[in-house]
Amino acid sequence: MLNIALGQVHCWVGDIEGNCQKILDALHQSYSEGADLVLFPELTLTGYPPEDLLYRPDLYDRVDAARARILAEMPAIDAMVGLPTKTHQGIFNSLAWLSHGEEKKRYHKQSLPNYGVFDEKRYFIEGDKSCVIQVKGHSLGVLICEDIWHEQPGQAAKDAGAELLLVANASPYHSKKTAMRHRIIESKAKALNVPVVYVNHSCGQDELLFDGQSLAINELGHTVYQAPAFEPDLTKVRFDGKTISCDTESNPSMDSLAEIYKGLVCSVRDYVLRNGFEGAVLGLSGGIDSALTLAIAGDALGKERVQAVMMPFRYTSEMSIADASEQARLMGVEYEAVSIEPIFDAFSSQLEPMFAGTEKDTTEENLQARSRGVILMAISNKRRRMVLTTGNKSEMAVGYATLYGDMCGGFAVLKDVPKTMVYALSNYRNTLGRIIPERVITRPPSAELAPGQVDQDSLPDYDDLDDMIERYVELDESLADIVAAGYDENVVRRVIRLIDINEYKRRQSAVGPRITPRGFAKDRRYPICSGFGRQNW
Repeated sequence: MLNIALGQVHCWVGDIEGNCQKILDALHQSYSEGADLVLFPELTLTGYPPEDLLYRPDLYDRVDAARARILAEMPAIDAMVGLPTKTHQGIFNSLAWLSHGEEKKRYHKQSLPNYGVFDEKRYFIEGDKSCVIQVKGHSLGVLICEDIWHEQPGQAAKDAGAELLLVANASPYHSKKTAMRHRIIESKAKALNVPVVYVNHSCGQDELLFDGQSLAINELGHTVYQAPAFEPDLTKVRFDGKTISCDTESNPSMDSLAEIYKGLVCSVRDYVLRNGFEGAVLGLSGGIDSALTLAIAGDALGKERVQAVMMPFRYTSEMSIADASEQARLMGVEYEAVSIEPIFDAFSSQLEPMFAGTEKDTTEENLQARSRGVILMAISNKRRRMVLTTGNKSEMAVGYATLYGDMCGGFAVLKDVPKTMVYALSNYRNTLGRIIPERVITRPPSAELAPGQVDQDSLPDYDDLDDMIERYVELDESLADIVAAGYDENVVRRVIRLIDINEYKRRQSAVGPRITPRGFAKDRRYPICSGFGRQNW
């Protein structure tokens, strides 16, 4: 009987010594619990994706030192540890077999993804050999992430005698990924008639989320164990030479909203704290976007690390002020109300000579947002609290946001969350405990930058807008395709134009977690200055 531990550790890109310690801690715990082998995720020592750190010579000095420390301090156990390998040929994405204080073999990833958020061909060269290791008399095939999504690497390992596949992964999360991953891995196990032990990272890394949810799947394609989402795990499964089993109860796949919410919480915690901030601050407007952002921040960091600031102006309703105060009270977070009237008036007075003879327009509205940005950034500087921006994907798509105003901040929590999903997530969070006032969810959304203003004065209904954005941004549908889906051509042209002309804004926006199949970051690298879509305007 072979006992394999799923080393779903919480690694951090570049923290080689810290990652090394987590590996050693997991090895000692697994050894004490009777494991024979621990499988860790892809590029365990460097974290994923290390990006241009891979070009630094001193990275490999530190990786080598960490590897040597693991070999010197590991117990009498086997481990598969991910690390980069630099050779005269180039750099490989590798998995090292460490056994009882000795490195016995190193496998190089064969299938390098170079699409979506992946840039592996920028850094790595492909391996060309399958790898089968022997542990306690069992033949185990070794694969890395993308390898399992293709036919050849798994089949080659099976042909070389593999009775089970060990797959180390850095599989980024999006809302449709869990079901897709299950389908691929289960079908692969069934087709090859071998069990698969699949271990994934679990952390937030810049705009990427890694959800963990590592898998042990038997030769019939049935899931024997699934690790929890967005948290470390070190569960042991048994292999008897034919099938695998597990005494620990499997974590069920989460409801989509619960999974997304937990991912957003993970992203805020990891991004704020790993960047050395002591907490977070945000503008709480009484609207739904800032309300959800505050809820996520409180769950991620704890109420003592979160500060909410209401910054009213002459157009701010008493309802907004009351709702913001009520949410801060319900959550127990630090709360201040600071009027922007004096700041706005001072800016306006200084600008008056240059604006003489002009009519009031969005300039004055943007000046309100920028006054708020100044206050939040001052608090951030003074108190080492990162400013969380509150704009959602729908707003970012069409430019319904102010540069250096409400876009001002360090982390855009809802950057990839469509407005319709903001409502759904807010309702979901209230099922865990009511902290968002009901009126915030039910009232018409408004930026409150002008008297009586509501979002739908200048934007289509959010159900329609979000569908059009998904079609154009995520599915690459054309103007004709979207019109054929039943939308008014003039409305579609306007939405496409807004998406196209606001690329320059999005490029300057704060990083935010990706939770859809295509976000506004590594997923969608469009030129800022482009005439491609002008025929649609």
